[in-house]
Amino acid sequence: MLGITPYLGYKGNCREAIDFYQSALGAELLFLQTVGESPMPEMGPAENVMHASLKIGDSTIMMSDDMRPDAPAAGGNISLALGLDDPAKAAQLFNNLAQGGIVIMPLAKAYWAEAFGMLKDKFGITWMLNCEAPK
Repeated sequence: MLGITPYLGYKGNCREAIDFYQSALGAELLFLQTVGESPMPEMGPAENVMHASLKIGDSTIMMSDDMRPDAPAAGGNISLALGLDDPAKAAQLFNNLAQGGIVIMPLAKAYWAEAFGMLKDKFGITWMLNCEAPK
């Protein structure tokens, strides 16, 4: 088994989400292919993202624009958990992700961590940031 990689679907704004995560998290774009660049251009608008991969820390997420008319909104009942060990960096990334989104639980000390917080970003993706005590 190779493991599990989250795959996120967006409603025509995947490229905007990629730009946001690059800015907010320092994510590295590993791969991007638009529908127009793919061998299946009939799948939707040429500028929509057919597939993209982003590296965030040691993890990778995959994403695309879900072109089905009945596709659910982004997010669903899945949360992405971001692990950190630097409280200042945790606060910075939390604030970056919260721009245009909704804070569910402010970043604060928790009994199990130096800091923990939850938010839903402006694309409907729920994030949990957990910061261990600095090493």
